Amino acid sequence: MSIVLAGYGLIKKYGSTNALAGVDVEVGERDSLAIMGPSGSGKSTLLHTLAGIIRPDGGQVLLRGERIDNLGENRLSALRRKRFGFVFQSGQLLPELPAEENVALPLMLEGVPRKQAVQRARRWFAPLGLAGLERRRPGQLSGGQAQRVAIARALASEPDVVFADEPTGALDQTTSTEVIQLLTSVTREQGAALVMVTHDADVAAHCGRILQVRDGRISSHGQYTIA
Repeated sequence: MSIVLAGYGLIKKYGSTNALAGVDVEVGERDSLAIMGPSGSGKSTLLHTLAGIIRPDGGQVLLRGERIDNLGENRLSALRRKRFGFVFQSGQLLPELPAEENVALPLMLEGVPRKQAVQRARRWFAPLGLAGLERRRPGQLSGGQAQRVAIARALASEPDVVFADEPTGALDQTTSTEVIQLLTSVTREQGAALVMVTHDADVAAHCGRILQVRDGRISSHGQYTIA
């Protein structure tokens, strides 16, 4: 399996607290990794460090073998827009924009003309069960529909890695299952790796691998067989 994203010897401190205490992690193509652990364990810090949102105090983060944790902020921001996709618990859709423009936004930020970006965005709606909802604003969508739009937005730029931070945390159990099945299958089909933080063992079980983090260290590493 070709390694897409890796972190080696990752250290992050907040005062006297070791949020990460020398963590090693590798994520391959079409891989799906769930990061779990109690509150304050370092799981969100690990995700944000791998995503280039937080800079580690020690260690390295590599994307396809190229170190990214030491990039300047402008280059790092461009990399996050072009090669990473993000799905958050709340979706973080812009309420004033219709769904299709929310999905097209990463493309427009990269300079793709609006009309072309929206056309590319619309291609995601039918595969994600959103056909007919292109012009609806987030306030007119259910929670599950809004998260599907967020997944479409994360995939619009054809990223190497999709990061998901508690993507089903605000959903009921049935909708949560539907969304996580969709997220894992679509990222795999697109050839993207998925790195997800979740507190829900049922959600994590849809991923190929699980990392348990405690006190800034990996306490266990499990693997599931995904059909």
